Amino acid sequence: MENVVIIGSGCAGSAAAVYTARADLAPVVFEGMEPGGQLTTTSVIENYPGFIDGIDGFELMDRMKKQSERFGARFRMEAVEKLERKDGGFAITLVGGEEVLARSVIVASGARARYLGLPGEMDLVGHGLSACATCDGAFFRDRRVVVVGGGDSAMEEALFLTRYAREVVIAHRRDTLRASKIMADRARANPKITFEWNTRVAEIKSEGGTVTGVVFEDTRTGERRDHPCEGLFMAIGHIPNTAFLPEGLLPLDKDGYIRVNGVVTDVAGLFVAGDVADRHYQQAVTAAGEGCKAALEVEAYLAQMGL
Repeated sequence: MENVVIIGSGCAGSAAAVYTARADLAPVVFEGMEPGGQLTTTSVIENYPGFIDGIDGFELMDRMKKQSERFGARFRMEAVEKLERKDGGFAITLVGGEEVLARSVIVASGARARYLGLPGEMDLVGHGLSACATCDGAFFRDRRVVVVGGGDSAMEEALFLTRYAREVVIAHRRDTLRASKIMADRARANPKITFEWNTRVAEIKSEGGTVTGVVFEDTRTGERRDHPCEGLFMAIGHIPNTAFLPEGLLPLDKDGYIRVNGVVTDVAGLFVAGDVADRHYQQAVTAAGEGCKAALEVEAYLAQMGL
């Protein structure tokens, strides 16, 4: 039986691996379908403390992985299909059927950005296409960008982007916003922001592997037209990776995020960290901090068991 299994290998899971490995708990990390998490698709991260000139997202996650492996963490490039309580601990069933038993588990499976599903879309992530203005906004200084969405997150993304971009266009499928009045009013009042109502992005234009524009489609008439831009930001929500959790094990909100106060759950030995429960901040540094907290809680929990 493993002392601790960590589900997820983004900033939360990797930080938890560093701390639990240094505590000689020999953690096993199941990396999932996206080893390293969302940051591996970000070309340069400029807001992670300690890196004056920024750092490539893949490199940051690779460093965290190697750091924890140095202390004895074991990474397995496999996805978890099911997590259950069993014999005072937990049973983790992997895709393929293998069952791994653990005394404690840290769920750090993260959340994936919701994209439009257009052809070639994912190839442009990090090359003009982003789902995080806070992460990537500074790269679009004096450029034209499009934000897709109509909720509070879309307004927040658009307003943040006005710090850098020359022009921000919000494309929304309807003629009214879902955003709260205060956020909608702020966006409307900003001279850099304009709205494309009843509009969806039907196609992404690119050249040399970089976004050069989009094709807008009128949702009422079907009419299409080209719109040149250098950046496209998705603000249509995230999908938390919680499908492996059986119903009733942990409370989830209406969108599938784990509802928890801090990192300790009501299930003994089960802890949560990162974007799988954080629908507000969703930053690399906050996820890493929660990974640290969860690891320290695991260490204390296992110590109570005499381990």
